[in-house]
This record gives sequence, structure tokens and C-alpha cells, in this order.
Amino acid sequence: MTYKQMKWLILTIPTVTLALWEYSRHHLFLDYMSMEVGNWLAPLIELAVSITFLLKLFSLIEKTQEELNLERSRQAAMKERERIARELHDGIAQSLFLLSIKMDQLEGKLPLNSEYKQPTVSLRNTVYQVNEYVRQAISNLRYPIDPDAPPWTQYLSSMVTDFISETGLDVEWKWGISEERLSTKEKIELYASIREALLNVRKHAQASHVWVQSKESHDGTWSCSIEDDGRGMQTDPFAYQERYGLKMMRERAADMGWHLSVVRELERTRVEISKAAA
Repeated sequence: MTYKQMKWLILTIPTVTLALWEYSRHHLFLDYMSMEVGNWLAPLIELAVSITFLLKLFSLIEKTQEELNLERSRQAAMKERERIARELHDGIAQSLFLLSIKMDQLEGKLPLNSEYKQPTVSLRNTVYQVNEYVRQAISNLRYPIDPDAPPWTQYLSSMVTDFISETGLDVEWKWGISEERLSTKEKIELYASIREALLNVRKHAQASHVWVQSKESHDGTWSCSIEDDGRGMQTDPFAYQERYGLKMMRERAADMGWHLSVVRELERTRVEISKAAA
């Protein structure tokens, strides 16, 4: 039923109801009902019909209006996401691309035994990694918002499945945080943190087994850990200049009010993100 049809029904139902009642009582019930009783019954019948039909129509109109408002919000969000993605692409992404070209040119001009060779290579790798993060962010911003998208935990599970297929590692997956416990922003930031932790395992850990686990408590707290049996790090993991991803995870956790820890115990490295009680 269209919006216009619902409005016309709301306008015509009381009038038609009253007209039918007046016709019926004058032609069918006049011998059985006094005028006074008929006058009293007229508004009661109209009220009963209005409650029966008009309330349903009002509910349909409200639902239609909510859907329209939601669609407007989605369109506005998509336009804003597209604007941010365009600004990132036209500004930061192109600047990083140009910087990477300059770094390649600089590296090519340095002698192999130059003392600046290794710092230049490290800086170039950092530029490449930052450029990859920016392009991934642009891709995520331009990905359409699907209201019928699968649950968030399915995205996590798909990410782990892709990780297994790409690395061949044995991954134990045990997720215990319900979606209702996390806000939309928390889901985005936690997903990005888990992805970064798995990326670090693939690039640096040389592991054979990975554990991804999470749990929640009744007081609103939760924790998520990514653990591997790789070689680990001998010093403070945040002291590595090239570990840009870990620093981003730490900043992301700080912004969200979470606690991030990286520990080495029993020949395993564990990255743990936790949320304390409010």
C-alpha cells in the first residue's frame, strides 16, 4: 500500500462509516431504535471503526516514515564516507605514493655499503605499510553499507578462514563476546586490531599454531586474545621502529579506553585487548 493510499483511507474511512450508519439506521433500524439512541451510537461506531482500522494505518505510516528516515541516513552516511575516501585518495594516498617513488630513487642512488642504506630501506618499508593502511581505509569507506549484511562475528570468522588459507597455519577459534555487548565503533576497532595482530603473526612470528579467543563477563567487561607459538620478541615490542601496526593498535585501544598488552609466556606470544568495567 502506498503512502498516498494510506492518507486517503484515513480521510475517507470515518466519513464512509458515518454515512453507512446513518443510512442503515434510517432505512433498516428506524422502527427498532429511537433517534436519541442512534445519535449516541453514531460516534461510538465511528470510534470503534477508527480504532480498528486507522491505528493500523497510522502504524504503517510510522513504519514507512522510519524506513524513509533510515534510508536518508544511509544515503547521507554513504556520501560522507565517499567524501572522506576521495579526500584520502586525492591527498594522503597520492602523497604517500609520490614519497615511495622518491624513496626508491634515493635508495637506488645510495652505495650498497652506505651507512644510510639500512635506515633508508626501513623508512621505505614504513612508507609502503602506511600507504597500504590508507588504501585499505579508502576501500573500507567506499564499501557499501548493507543493511542485510551477515552478523559481525561472521566477518571475523571469514577473516580467520582467509588467514588459514593464506598461511596454512593451524588456528584455534573460540569467540565468546556477543554482538550486543559491542557498539558499532567497538566492532570496527576490534576487528581492525585482530586483523593487525594476525598480520603481525604472518609477517614476523614464524608460528605453527595460533589461538584467537574472547570472553565476556556479566559486569560488562570482556577480553580478546591472539596467541601464537612463534619466535616472539626479545625486547619491548613497541620499541621496534618498524612495528607500525602495533603502535596503531595501542593508539586505537587508548582511544577506545581499552587495555592492550603484549606478553611472552611459556614459549607463546599473546596480544590481549580487554575492556574494564565502566
